[in-house]
Amino acid sequence: MKKIVSFMVIFMAIAVVALAQNLGEGKKLFEQKKFADAKKQLAAIDDDKPDYAAAQYYLGRIAFEEKKYDDASEFFEEAIDKNDKVAEYHYWLGAAYGTEASDANMIRKGILASKIKNAFEKCVALDPKHIAAMSGLVEFYLQAPSMMGGSMEKAVEMAKKIKAVDKPMGATTLANIYLKQNNHAEAEKEMTDLLKTDPNNANLVLGLGNVYLVSKKYQQGIDLYENFLKQNSSNMSITYQLGKFAAISGLVLDRGEACLKNYITNHKPAKSEPSHGGAYFRLGMIYEKRGNKAEAKKNYETSLKLDPDFKDAKEALKRVS
Repeated sequence: MKKIVSFMVIFMAIAVVALAQNLGEGKKLFEQKKFADAKKQLAAIDDDKPDYAAAQYYLGRIAFEEKKYDDASEFFEEAIDKNDKVAEYHYWLGAAYGTEASDANMIRKGILASKIKNAFEKCVALDPKHIAAMSGLVEFYLQAPSMMGGSMEKAVEMAKKIKAVDKPMGATTLANIYLKQNNHAEAEKEMTDLLKTDPNNANLVLGLGNVYLVSKKYQQGIDLYENFLKQNSSNMSITYQLGKFAAISGLVLDRGEACLKNYITNHKPAKSEPSHGGAYFRLGMIYEKRGNKAEAKKNYETSLKLDPDFKDAKEALKRVS
């Protein structure tokens, strides 16, 4: 009898280790983006096992990566049914609902709205420092109609909470909200105060520059970028923005032209940066402001060759043709 009991104990221990290996291996394969293999490991974990909720979560993450957002939300819901105390489960459920809502009809959007809000709110309740969920709530409050829970005041309140956890993120979020309210003075104050804490941070310079662009304080933006480039002359994001400000404002056109040509010749933009097509478009604007329609036309045409769907370049080409 003792031998049978001992055997059962050993068998159960082996089974627990095997399940843990399934979850660990599935997570590892997910992180390596080997989704098909990961799914095999994770799907092998039964719903009466301790790791089931985590397995469903990772299956949801895989479905999200594969852009199967309906499936993803079902996996996250299942994970939460088994364990509703994990903030990440609620965050990703809200993210799946939100992505699904972006392409949904109005009736479906209405159904999903409260689900998005509830998921992010539950995430923040479990983890008050969860920046992504708080940012999700800000976007929800800004985009949703008031009858569905949208509120500019709540967006500001949540942005202030973000600022208490992550000052750069919160201040930038607040500045963007103030810009939506046409409260340019408060937006400028947020970004100016933030930039003082880290004057050589290019992202913060770009943030303040955007405030100057929206509020049409072109000379202040140009001065901001010139001062930054004195110490960081190789920064191509700022170089491009200086050229853009020149093109829009009509100020420092020669300097703007040089910046844009430098950007085109010496920089290969990342996906998150303005394209060469965008730079040629801005060059076209500079030539158009000088009254040189031939050069403007040439640059607008080049812009469209690089980006055939560039609507602004198409309109500009009509003006100078």
